[in-house]
Amino acid sequence: MSQEPEIYSGAGEPVAQRASGAPGRSSDQIRVDIERQRHELSHSVEALRGRVAELTDWRRQVSEHRREMIIGAAVIGFAVGGLMALRRRR
Repeated sequence: MSQEPEIYSGAGEPVAQRASGAPGRSSDQIRVDIERQRHELSHSVEALRGRVAELTDWRRQVSEHRREMIIGAAVIGFAVGGLMALRRRR
């Protein structure tokens, strides 16, 4: 990678490098920059695909957060049970 500053995504991962934009560049330099940008874009898209797949994998989310889900289900169960008991009293 070159010495140019990187552009970061919200996740803190470098996704690209700033284009130099220097005036007077030759068409070959511009083509090289375009190819580099295409490569970086494809890399960023692949990284994004992987991250989306990871975050939307509900089976993994359930297995990683099993304890929290059990606690939440218990709280909801007690709340629903309490509401049903209050309605029966009336």
